[in-house]
Amino acid sequence: MIELRTPPMGWNSWDCYGASVTEEEVKQNALYMAKHLKDYGWEYVVVDIQWYEPTANSSWYHKFARLEMDEYSRLMPAVNRFPSAKDGKGFKELADFVHSLGLKFGIHIMRGIPRQAVHMNTKILGTDYTESDIAHPNSICPWNTDMYGVDPNHPGSQIYYNSLFDLYASWGVDFVKVDDIAASRLYYFHEAEIKMIRKAIEQCGRDIVLSLSPGPAPLEKAHVFLENANMWRMTDDFWDHWPALLNMFEQCHKWSSYVQPGHYPDCDMLPIGHIGIRNYDNGGDRYTNFTKDEQLTMLSLWCIFRSPLMVGCELNDNDEFTLSLLTNKDLIEMLKNTHSSHQVLRTPHEVVWTSTHLNGDRYLALFNISDEVREITFPLHKIYLPNTCHYLDIWTKEQGIINDVVKRTINPHGVCLLRLTTK
Repeated sequence: MIELRTPPMGWNSWDCYGASVTEEEVKQNALYMAKHLKDYGWEYVVVDIQWYEPTANSSWYHKFARLEMDEYSRLMPAVNRFPSAKDGKGFKELADFVHSLGLKFGIHIMRGIPRQAVHMNTKILGTDYTESDIAHPNSICPWNTDMYGVDPNHPGSQIYYNSLFDLYASWGVDFVKVDDIAASRLYYFHEAEIKMIRKAIEQCGRDIVLSLSPGPAPLEKAHVFLENANMWRMTDDFWDHWPALLNMFEQCHKWSSYVQPGHYPDCDMLPIGHIGIRNYDNGGDRYTNFTKDEQLTMLSLWCIFRSPLMVGCELNDNDEFTLSLLTNKDLIEMLKNTHSSHQVLRTPHEVVWTSTHLNGDRYLALFNISDEVREITFPLHKIYLPNTCHYLDIWTKEQGIINDVVKRTINPHGVCLLRLTTK
């Protein structure tokens, strides 16, 4: 399993382009990341769902669409959307382009095997097994018609997954997000296929980050995620609505003890900036519905909790505020170099989190989850700090000394995020 000391940071095409992103759009966002974000730790460029569907034009799936695949039932990029994939080259040239910028390349896949391949009864690479031998036709995704699950008891299933990841390794893929595999709802959690995918990665000869979706991931299966995945979704798709952000506090609290180097519960993508251009699921083309205070709250919670960070906007349309969220060095320092993050206090009106820097400094996040301006007071001794501390406000950059008690007036749905040191 790949060693990841810090949570992955990158861009994913879903929030903006749904299932319809094109090669040129991926390249333009990669160029922006290389120019404006790479120096801050952003590195993954991820093509989300249905890159193999020639007619995809939004976030709305076309049922039983004809998919592009090779003779061994391995899905291939739709050439009309990814011209460099012609002649069976797959994502090799696009991955090479992303790598040339000093970045890493990722893709989304659905678990299982294409229904189309099963109906054609094609062979699995290197075997006499056919796709119908390994398919589990009763194991289907309820919201997408592309795939059947595979029979975990058939030896051909592991061989098939091995052939997939051998292909991805040959393309230069660094990150794979596997969907329809990790949720706690009935028939949504597929432990056997998670383990097969992990084995396939281990045998392919390339370091590949494994991300599992959607959520909510079952807490009682935390050991499965820790043993097999680098990141896994704690919730269903997250969008730019305050109730969803409010709910994330409870999810982070439940999962905080499972955050460890190389393994990160995932709060899902950051719906900031210009989103919904061809994703119609939550309001269509727009700039985020979150207020500026809510965006600061979201970034503060994701980073103090140490969630992976995946932004989904059209990066080239970033305004100054959106760019400032993604290039706050003090915030990213907290994300990358802390441990022991946990909730200290929750009331109907406020939430308090803390974490510890590797050098011993402490972080303190005071969240106002009410709909009114509130003064939040928090004594330093409650997190075992001395009576006097120096502080840096991560968002305003204000510095000073605090004696005994932190006292801040915070906007509705807003946050005060401090780095505290006794040196």
